[in-house]
Amino acid sequence: MKIEGTLKPPGSAPAGEAREKRPASTTIASAANEKVELSSLSSSLNKAEAAMAAAPEIDRNRVDEIRQAISEGRFKVDANRIADGLIESVRQMLDAQK
Repeated sequence: MKIEGTLKPPGSAPAGEAREKRPASTTIASAANEKVELSSLSSSLNKAEAAMAAAPEIDRNRVDEIRQAISEGRFKVDANRIADGLIESVRQMLDAQK
């Protein structure tokens, strides 16, 4: 069974049809007369982007060390530490909702 792509790339016109080209100035002029309203989702996305930008970068060397320790059987999981971290995360989320 052969599966062929049926989707056309974005912006491609169907065969035999030419795309209408508009001058950039027309788009800019009409955009100046239009009103744009952003939803609450937009502000949520902005907050999420800011939080991601503030998040620390991944330390690839540390990740490789842990990966190596796991593969060699040297990595020990401290269940109490994980449980404490989860409880603290839930407390922070509950405090943030208040």
